Amino acid sequence: MTQAKDGDTVRVHYTGKLEDGSVFDTSRGGEPLEFTIGAGQIIPGFEKAIIGMEPGNSKTIKIPSEEAYGPRREDMMVVVEKSQFPEDIKPVVGQELQIRQGDGLAIPVTVVEVTESKVTLDANHPLAGKDLTFDIELIEIL
Repeated sequence: MTQAKDGDTVRVHYTGKLEDGSVFDTSRGGEPLEFTIGAGQIIPGFEKAIIGMEPGNSKTIKIPSEEAYGPRREDMMVVVEKSQFPEDIKPVVGQELQIRQGDGLAIPVTVVEVTESKVTLDANHPLAGKDLTFDIELIEIL
């Protein structure tokens, strides 16, 4: 059988879990994830895990945060004046919003604190700083 290698386009089923065992994402019950190994389309640790697998193989891997979404970064936290929000947006903790940068690129942020006059926003990926476990099955190499 052929083994998956750098440059191959593959289809995999996966289930991603946090350290407490809770599932944060899965392709089970839907279409397999399709990506090209080495193209930077997915987190590095997941990509590395596929290399050497053959269609039909399954494995469970632990990916440290450094090879997943990276560490949480304090410089990704920003405090803004509540008055900078449009009148129709009333920020509440846990709310997910998008901030437009000067170049028009939208960055997803989560409201983490709201005071009388200020709002603290977190632009870290929700899984930043977390070690992840994935159950992976290589379906096919295209």
